[in-house]
Amino acid sequence: MGKNIVLVGFMGTGKSAVGRILARELDREFIDMDSVIEARAGKAISALFADEGEPAFRALERALVQELSAASDRVIATGGGVVLNPVNLTDFNRNSLVVCLLARPETIVERVARDTHRPLLEGDADKAAAIRELLAKRQSLYEAIPLRVVTDQRTARAVAQEVLALYLGETRMDK
Repeated sequence: MGKNIVLVGFMGTGKSAVGRILARELDREFIDMDSVIEARAGKAISALFADEGEPAFRALERALVQELSAASDRVIATGGGVVLNPVNLTDFNRNSLVVCLLARPETIVERVARDTHRPLLEGDADKAAAIRELLAKRQSLYEAIPLRVVTDQRTARAVAQEVLALYLGETRMDK
């Protein structure tokens, strides 16, 4: 049983794209936590936020972290706010290599500018300002994660290769 690889980071840093590549490379199941939550809730995350509020979403997210942290041999892309509850990272760190993907605000704005499925940006006329503000609030949480990979001006494949190298180095050290 191998450790999970858990990708955390702000929206638009490439968690899902990199995770899919890693899962293919390692022949593992890929789990996008936001997609699982949407399927279980029977609605989009934006609708979940609108109908039930962020606390309801965070409760579903917490339960899923507990479930996934008990499994192994998976590649998991978290939602950007999973770091808001430090217990989530504690749980993942027990059986996973946790890697934080980082990008500059300008890169994030460019990547999510036309995305209409970001509940924390809905209704914001100035998405760039909203992204900078939210990123500033979470930056210290992301930077507290020891393993970090910068994704600016890099392909998802290049980032995946760097994460894979970290994973292979970690698993060799565990033996």
